[in-house]
Amino acid sequence: MEKKATETELIVAMVKAIRKRQRKVGAVKLYKMLKNQFREAGIKIGRDSFCRLIREQRLLVPKSKRYHVTTNSKHHFYKSPNLVEHWYPCASERVYKSDITYLRIAGFHGYLALVTDYYSKRIMGFMLDDNMRVDLVIEALEMALRERIFDTWGVIHHSDRGIQYCCPAFAAFAEKHGVILSTTERYDPYQNAVAERINGILKQEFGLGEELPSLEVARKMVAQAIAIYNNERLHYSLGLITPNEAHRLQKHVYRSYAKKRTMENSCKEH
Repeated sequence: MEKKATETELIVAMVKAIRKRQRKVGAVKLYKMLKNQFREAGIKIGRDSFCRLIREQRLLVPKSKRYHVTTNSKHHFYKSPNLVEHWYPCASERVYKSDITYLRIAGFHGYLALVTDYYSKRIMGFMLDDNMRVDLVIEALEMALRERIFDTWGVIHHSDRGIQYCCPAFAAFAEKHGVILSTTERYDPYQNAVAERINGILKQEFGLGEELPSLEVARKMVAQAIAIYNNERLHYSLGLITPNEAHRLQKHVYRSYAKKRTMENSCKEH
């Protein structure tokens, strides 16, 4: 009994050490992340037993959702057609998915623009500011283009129909850099599901859903959260590897959040 109590105490300490950086990582991912440490410490525990222990120690993570409208699609600018509906990538840097989400900062709203690689779910570019002017999304896309590791041209940029993504300044920037624009054509939670999912991960798992003390602190927290997300967070949809690994290796088969849809031939060049 004393040995079991000691092992339990050690396991809880290991879990809490990871949770300092990834606050809401689940039990199955924790087990995969800690297996080598268990082996080195001489702890023999299976995945199911580990999950039971996590539940008994009240270390399961409750889910929460927050909503705030950041899309203004009631404008007269040209709206690009949806080029990626029923299209699933088989390589990195073919399609970027973008979105704007809000953060609560010292009594006001900050706005975080994210550009994510559709295939690897690696966050390629981001920008946080206290407004939603077009520069916000241009700077996020500019960073994404700088972060490319492959010689890609003609990447598709997919977003909602928000005014920032449809205005002439953004369209001109995209054309100059060989980026092809695509937008959602109707309200459908799966049309930009990757971007929506990552917004939720950053808020729920990395503390960005809480009120932050200042824009300066928020920017530092965003940069740290994205670095951990890209380099350390395991994804079920990537075969339990990190976005950076998936982006570089390009070996996994893409898994869509749109469970009811049929995957078509998406590996052809666009």
